[in-house]
Amino acid sequence: MLIKIKSLISLVNSHKKIVENYFFMTILQILNSLFYIIIYPYLIRVLGAEKYGLFIYITSIITYFIFLINFGFDLPATKAAASHINDKEELSIIFSSIFTAKLYLQITGFALLVLLIIFLPYFRENWILFMIIFAQSISHFLFPLWYFQGLQKMKVVTIIQVIFKFLTLPLIFIFVKSEADINIFAGINSSLVILGAVVSIFIVIVKDGIKIRLLKFSEVKIWFKESMPFFLSNSVGVIKEQGITILIGSFFGMRDVALFDLANKIVIIPRTLLMSLNAALFPKIVVSANRSLVRKIIKYEFFIGLFVVIAVILVGKPVIKLLGGESMISSYPLAIILSMSVITWLVVGAFISFVFIPSNNYYLVTKNQILALLSVFVFVIVGFLIEINIYVLVGALAFSGFVEIMFCLYVTYKKKLL
Repeated sequence: MLIKIKSLISLVNSHKKIVENYFFMTILQILNSLFYIIIYPYLIRVLGAEKYGLFIYITSIITYFIFLINFGFDLPATKAAASHINDKEELSIIFSSIFTAKLYLQITGFALLVLLIIFLPYFRENWILFMIIFAQSISHFLFPLWYFQGLQKMKVVTIIQVIFKFLTLPLIFIFVKSEADINIFAGINSSLVILGAVVSIFIVIVKDGIKIRLLKFSEVKIWFKESMPFFLSNSVGVIKEQGITILIGSFFGMRDVALFDLANKIVIIPRTLLMSLNAALFPKIVVSANRSLVRKIIKYEFFIGLFVVIAVILVGKPVIKLLGGESMISSYPLAIILSMSVITWLVVGAFISFVFIPSNNYYLVTKNQILALLSVFVFVIVGFLIEINIYVLVGALAFSGFVEIMFCLYVTYKKKLL
């Protein structure tokens, strides 16, 4: 027993950076999830299901803009940063390239939103809320998460996020008192995430000595080309997941959006605890792939995901009652269905990070996501022919996830990638 403990301690010490990175990435994700869970009981009662649902609905639409700005840069940039961890000059070039590319996309996204507000009545009616929530995209443009992840300095990110999340809480409880304060709530969120991003840039420039300069498009287009497979594959995932929220709002109303959001929050807690595992392991495994280890990771992550599904079945109902009250109990069956996505996120995420990317099979990521999106459409169409209800839309997400897993297993076996 003592030998096993010493062996475990030795293993942890030899992979200290990975353990530390995983710890802080997990803390960061838990913090973001717990933040909204802590304020949820207050918000759902103060803003009401309709207004809160509206906030979630518009946030889902703005997510498309945020995704455009991120453009799949994170994984290639993380890989590049991890490969030049001690080369400050090269890091400055990488940072400037990503910064410039995102600036171009930030301007493009803003122009697109203005056009939508001008020409679409729904956007025009809620233009203030759209603009306030869109402001959060500035933080995605400024905050170099990929940089801190590649250099395995997630401790810095966590500290920044903790400080500004704590500042957000009292402001919400002080200034958000009724459903009329929905814009104030959105404004508090957007303002503080932007401030956090500004602080992160300050640290990069002043403390790390990274020099940032704007580049010509011709100098950064290589990053668009390298990130395109991730943009295409991730776009399918974003369209799929955020599209479900938008469809629920369009077909069933904002109250049902709130029900779906609560179910999602129940699932996000365990998913958050686990999802950063692959991201923390990525910088280490991407440079020294071990097939036997990767196979074990995939196997273990499947069973961990299965355990999460069982846990949601057992404790989901009392948690939903605690957060939303009896009026939101319809979220329970939705949470059970959504919990199956944890298996998908873990297993497919492991295939992408540890099999497809290290072997330079980026196109398989795109194919996988396209197949998943098509399966959602098929499931929704067939389901709506039988009965139009919210369970068809949520079930489509779970079904598409298992299609993704089967595809990953098939191509990996066919191409002998493991």
